[in-house]
Amino acid sequence: MGNALLNYLNKRLEESKPFRKSGLGPAGPVITISRQVGCNGIPLARALAAKLNQQKMLTEWKVLSKEVFFWSARELNLEPEQIRKMFKKADNYIFEQILTAFGEKRYKSEAKISKTVRDVIHSLSVDGYNIIVGRASHIIAHDIKNAFHIRLTAPMDYRIDTIMVNNKLNRNDAIDFINKVEKERISFRKALKADPQIEDNFDMTINRATFNTEDCVDLILYAIEKKKILADYKQKIEFF
Repeated sequence: MGNALLNYLNKRLEESKPFRKSGLGPAGPVITISRQVGCNGIPLARALAAKLNQQKMLTEWKVLSKEVFFWSARELNLEPEQIRKMFKKADNYIFEQILTAFGEKRYKSEAKISKTVRDVIHSLSVDGYNIIVGRASHIIAHDIKNAFHIRLTAPMDYRIDTIMVNNKLNRNDAIDFINKVEKERISFRKALKADPQIEDNFDMTINRATFNTEDCVDLILYAIEKKKILADYKQKIEFF
């Protein structure tokens, strides 16, 4: 994580809640990216942020994903890796058993951790100018008007090939990796008690096997303009 992002997160932690005070304008804008394993969501998010940051905006767009655990851990006085591992456990895993191992002073309940992670993701969405990859962010930020929710999909063979290249794995190991991470993501959404009724509520679904990164960015920017999620802000953006 870069120093700029660490400074940003530390600064936000020091501020009082609610994160966005009244009179500062509407919540957002925020972009969320949900993706199947092997769709290169993070590289696409970075390319999208870079394109957005070429324009005259009020502030810089940032890409966030694992940073959610960093911020949540600071709120809970735990280690980020501890929180991340908890959400990766299977459905029948009892949170309380591992949490008690942290010691009485640092004990936090499942409900407390889930609420903190949800609050962090929602606060990042409200703050705006964030592209949040995964973390059930499209569900948690569903109430924000100036939001754009993207779903990335691809055929299994494409995703296997991507994981083989990215992680330097053979085909069988890549398949095992995809299945493992998809199960972990399901467990994460259930642990956050994400509403299944809005789980598939996306503004746009893109097949990564059909469109390269540059094409995806152009499609997303065009759709953002059509949805007008930036219309409530002082500075306008010209995409083309």
